[in-house]
Amino acid sequence: MAIYTVHQRPVDRGNPLPDAERIVFVRDGFSFWAFLIAPVWMLWHRMWLVLLGYVIVLAAADAALSALGASSIAFSVIGLFISILVGLEASTLRRFSLRRRGFRNIGIVSGADREDAERRFFATWLTESRSATAAGARPAAPASIPAAATATAHNPHTPDVIGLFPQPGAQR
Repeated sequence: MAIYTVHQRPVDRGNPLPDAERIVFVRDGFSFWAFLIAPVWMLWHRMWLVLLGYVIVLAAADAALSALGASSIAFSVIGLFISILVGLEASTLRRFSLRRRGFRNIGIVSGADREDAERRFFATWLTESRSATAAGARPAAPASIPAAATATAHNPHTPDVIGLFPQPGAQR
């Protein structure tokens, strides 16, 4: 199953579109298209600052390798490593660009594909929107943490240990 982070565009007072139209799903994981054609992928997603950084890194690597008198094989290997890095960090770069444009992360959802993830997210989101509207408030996103987990997370007597670690002071 793929993991997606869910981002919502800032509310525009003059925009008549419903809230669902302002939601973007970003798949976590390796991006083949960002690896293969990084500049086109960055332009497609309107990641101008990331593209500028990419061009600067490539120019700096080119200048450094030229100054060292490296062979064409070294240029190819460094270019391949940079492409692999962009492919691996594509989702992080996209989340960075969304955050700079004012989007906020409103949740995490998993699904077999994007359509399944959207279906799961909106089913929960609509259910919570209806219950919150009945209560008089409007939620920003579905709760991605179970109620039992949030109850213990805010308990001041809960130890500051996360995961499968032993309790402080417990017998082993």
